[in-house]
Amino acid sequence: MTGLEVTDISKHYKTNTALQPFSLAVQEGQCVSLCGGNGAGKSTILNILASISSPSAGTVLLDGVNMTAQNKEYVSLIGYMPDEFYAQGDMNVGEFMSFYAAIREISNERVREVIDRLGLTDKRQELVKNLSKGMRQRLLFGQSILAEPRLLIMDEPTNGLDPYWINEFIEMIKKLKEAGTITIFSTHMMDVAAELADRVLFIEKGQLAQSLENDFSDIDGFT
Repeated sequence: MTGLEVTDISKHYKTNTALQPFSLAVQEGQCVSLCGGNGAGKSTILNILASISSPSAGTVLLDGVNMTAQNKEYVSLIGYMPDEFYAQGDMNVGEFMSFYAAIREISNERVREVIDRLGLTDKRQELVKNLSKGMRQRLLFGQSILAEPRLLIMDEPTNGLDPYWINEFIEMIKKLKEAGTITIFSTHMMDVAAELADRVLFIEKGQLAQSLENDFSDIDGFT
């Protein structure tokens, strides 16, 4: 079995339900965008897929690897870009990337390649805390693709990026799709979703409200 298969995952807390049963099947090279307001449940879905949060019920399979039963193998196949930046302030850009590279046993050559592609070569010695919001986003994206993951999960990846780097981000994701990477990301930018996604899912109150494929021209905000 190849691709991502999500079956009836849900998330319940004592006082509320963050996610109603949610299912999704994505083939290699496909991209899915999650759209919806704040608190709709997008991040809950992404956190479960990234194995940060355990589902209350349901299963996730990636190329037949069970997220729960084979967690170590599953995690080795994914890359994750969170919506917030967590890093030691006294780390510089090179140290930050090398830290994640060491976890995945990734070569220094690959680290240099990614840093250069993200336009951060001249910032390699810069402390992470001194980077602009856009540079931090590029750095977060860089660590998520270091290991050339089978499944790339991103929470609002274009936040803080200027138009040039939004276009660069789009081009990089297109190349990853061509290489067979499965991509799932949340966004408030409908034009980015329309440009990249094979499917756009609108999430509302912890459940799927609408699913669109291929033609997004009739939706307000799409171009």
